[in-house]
Amino acid sequence: MLDSYLKQIEPLNQAAMQQSQEKWDNIAKPLRSLGRLEEMVIQLAGITGSAEIAPRKKAVLIFCADNGVVEEGVTQSTNEITAVVTQNFTKGIASINSLSRECGADVFPVDIGIARDMDCPGLDVRKIAYGTKNLAKEPAMTREEAERAIVTGIELVREKKDAGYNLIITGEMGIGNTTTSSAVLSVLEQLPPETVTGRGAGLTRDGIQHKIAVIENAIQLHQPNREDVLDVLSKLGGFDICSMAGAFLGGAIYHVPVLVDGFISAVAANCAVRLTPLCRDYMFASHCSAEPAGKMALDAVGLKAYLECGMCLGEGTGAVIGAKLFDFALAAYDEIADFQTANFEKYELLQ
Repeated sequence: MLDSYLKQIEPLNQAAMQQSQEKWDNIAKPLRSLGRLEEMVIQLAGITGSAEIAPRKKAVLIFCADNGVVEEGVTQSTNEITAVVTQNFTKGIASINSLSRECGADVFPVDIGIARDMDCPGLDVRKIAYGTKNLAKEPAMTREEAERAIVTGIELVREKKDAGYNLIITGEMGIGNTTTSSAVLSVLEQLPPETVTGRGAGLTRDGIQHKIAVIENAIQLHQPNREDVLDVLSKLGGFDICSMAGAFLGGAIYHVPVLVDGFISAVAANCAVRLTPLCRDYMFASHCSAEPAGKMALDAVGLKAYLECGMCLGEGTGAVIGAKLFDFALAAYDEIADFQTANFEKYELLQ
């Protein structure tokens, strides 16, 4: 089923990108002086297939799931916090809600694998299972569950596009998901677990060493095949990582730009790119997480963050801040006068 989706992904529209570049070069300002904001719009033209780009209607997809590895004491909190924070998303009182209101984004929490039934209006229930298994003892999920979570992420992008959204912001909530993300990145990039493992939501030095040991032992136990993304995800990953990877793939399939948030989101992006490299061109890296492997995860995908905020909150908070850049870029693209209207001579691009 997943293969049929991946076959639909196409390269960016080069003609539209060229037209967008020409429009930028005819705007009354020094050539290329808005730097990466210009590049952002040109990439949008390639994604949408047109140099005339509509304002962005933003949707935040927060994939919420529990991780069985929490049983190993790798986190400061119990997995009950996943359900509590998810409920707060639906009440509009979490960090992502406040930032999204300022950004003009709508928040859509998704239960992709919370360890209990949730009864709260506004939660999109797409539960694959009641959390993953404890990867320290057995594979986190089956291969079929990993694929279903990925396909769910793809389909959610399609649904949001059909509802009029044209910019997807990825977020996650799940106690223990920096452990799963570090494990997955360690295998995919052949990096020692101690290099890619940080404090998460808060651990002592001894706590970090224990977390590293759990990851090392799980990798040794399961021997995941780094050339097979589904094998790595099923043995070491989380439902949130899988469904976010699906959202990145869905952006490429349905020609919708998708923003990478922090470390966990960047690991999911890595998984998506390994499934099909073409989907990288449909992604934008919003910020660089303060997690130790935040930049490593982006480098692995070949993406450069727009912002350096020292953030490691998750939920999509960094990506929501980054999403405002689209508003600024498109305002300049659409509203600045051209050289003729501005009544001064056009700049030349000097070599």
